[in-house]
Amino acid sequence: MDELKSSGKSFDISKRVVWEAWERVKANKGAPGVDGHSIEEFEKDLKNNLYKIWNRMSSGSYFPPPVRAVEISKPHGAGTRMLGVPTVADRIGQTVVARSLEGKVEPIFHLDSYGYRPGRSALHAVDACRRRCWKSGWVIDLDIQKFFDSVPWGLVVKAVEAHTDLPWVVLYVRRWLQAPLRLPDGSLLQRDRGTPQGSAVLPVLANLFLHYAFDAWMAREFSGIPFERYVDDAVVHCVSERQAHLVLEAIRQRMEEVGLALHPEKTRIVYCQDGKRRGSYEHTSFTFLWFTFRARGARDKNGRMFTSILPAVSKDALKKLNAEVRSWRLNRRTSLSEADLARRINPVVRGWMNYYGAFYRSALYPLLARINAYLMRWLREKFKRLQGRRKAQDAWNRAVAKRPRFFAHWAWVNWVPVVW
Repeated sequence: MDELKSSGKSFDISKRVVWEAWERVKANKGAPGVDGHSIEEFEKDLKNNLYKIWNRMSSGSYFPPPVRAVEISKPHGAGTRMLGVPTVADRIGQTVVARSLEGKVEPIFHLDSYGYRPGRSALHAVDACRRRCWKSGWVIDLDIQKFFDSVPWGLVVKAVEAHTDLPWVVLYVRRWLQAPLRLPDGSLLQRDRGTPQGSAVLPVLANLFLHYAFDAWMAREFSGIPFERYVDDAVVHCVSERQAHLVLEAIRQRMEEVGLALHPEKTRIVYCQDGKRRGSYEHTSFTFLWFTFRARGARDKNGRMFTSILPAVSKDALKKLNAEVRSWRLNRRTSLSEADLARRINPVVRGWMNYYGAFYRSALYPLLARINAYLMRWLREKFKRLQGRRKAQDAWNRAVAKRPRFFAHWAWVNWVPVVW
């Protein structure tokens, strides 16, 4: 890795850029691709492996291998979808291109585009949505049908060409879009549109495509109407039902123009019902980034109760989290110490609290209490002298008093449900 610049190659790609791409891929971890090589195996011959990537990319002779297709459950439990897993080497090459593009397109992205952008997060999008729901009485809950399976390659490449003068960036974007999927049965699936989720270059490509397909178009056609977009998930705020219908019809036509379609059932116009907006309509709640927005009780700064439209962890998210808690089988881990249990679950639970507990955190309390129920069962099964309910509860109370933050969720919920 001594030379930092290419020499006598078709494309001027720095070796340093390849090295930095490797560092990002290593930090992100990830599963092996079709070659079966893990990050650890790739690292055993790191110098030669990185040289091959640099040499082939610089000479224009890099051709991506098929992407390993992995079937995963859809977030809402409605069937499965395909996730694409590139090889480690391919992820490095994609990261080289992604970094080149990111520096050029990030400054032009819309302020209300939040997905996979520095300094922005899903929680920022939820917070902006919450504040706008207080001001505007209607939202359009947008669902782009099969976005990642449907996005047209030609428009993606056209958007890339508008923001780079590097021919190798365009070349490799084309090749990655065309890379076939290796299905679980071993067969190859050739595609003529769409791109599987899971690649390192996909986030910037998706944001760039939707910047022109949606963000810039909205800013041009409906400059006074705010929205939040997180990749293909978006909410548009309107001041009246009539305006919402007009904007929705325009968006539907726009999606057709760019080769996409809105989901006919999941795309809805929603009334933001609260204490002052008391109209009766078919849809008065919507879910955005795993938070359900609906009328909820709240307190003002003087402690008085009022009703406002607020986000809280959705039922689908709670179902997913409860399933994971059950899979831990904490009550059966009697060979582990309490410190072992804390090391295993604290990072995960703390992450849930930081995300799902960012808004209306009391909606998360039943889940956290359920973890305590499993821990209490673990306590009674591990220590035979504590099988009696009163003795077990006394031991629990002493542990909480002595170490109130031993388990991350005890900072919020340190009690055990009555039925345990």
